[in-house]
Amino acid sequence: MTVTALGGNSKEMADKKLIIGLTGGIGSGKSAAAAMFAEAGVTVVDDDVLARQVVEPGTPALQEIAAHFGAHFIQADGTLDRAALRRTIFSDPDSKRWLEGLLHPLIRQHRSRALQGATSPYAILVSPLLLESGSNPLVDRILVIDVPEHLQIARTVARDLSSSEEVSAIMATQLSRAERLAYADDVVVNDGDLAQLRNAVLTLHAEYGQMAQGT
Repeated sequence: MTVTALGGNSKEMADKKLIIGLTGGIGSGKSAAAAMFAEAGVTVVDDDVLARQVVEPGTPALQEIAAHFGAHFIQADGTLDRAALRRTIFSDPDSKRWLEGLLHPLIRQHRSRALQGATSPYAILVSPLLLESGSNPLVDRILVIDVPEHLQIARTVARDLSSSEEVSAIMATQLSRAERLAYADDVVVNDGDLAQLRNAVLTLHAEYGQMAQGT
């Protein structure tokens, strides 16, 4: 486990709410790291959570998805069959573009409100596609949770009961490890256990708190 900080202008960051963009590839440990920041009292805004909220039962977005793709994408309990929808858009670029056109503006609205309402000295924006989606101008620093690719695959297979081929296919749609690291201001190499990850998060938490105070 290593933590690398690559600099930044803390005085400029102190002029407004400091926002840290947390990202990483599938299976890197983004959610675990985000939960640790939250436990330390940091406001965490997670794009994946927002993406679920905007399609909760009864929402206009869910109704539009049912009308566009078919009612069979809604499960018996009224929730979206996310796995079925994921399979559909993965194989159909036009469907993927349509869905993004529907959901991304809604997610942006919810994200903006959540970040503006942050009560901690700085906030964390968790976004798996922070760099791919062009959302990085929203943040002051980019924190990459990095992990060797063989661990990405092993962890995701164990977590999701997916095949290594399926995980590799998902990884192929994301930025490469080298490309992601090229954007990073801070890097946590999450190749150890949860205790090591927690230590790395707490180290950064202290540094980000100082940056937010302009010290």
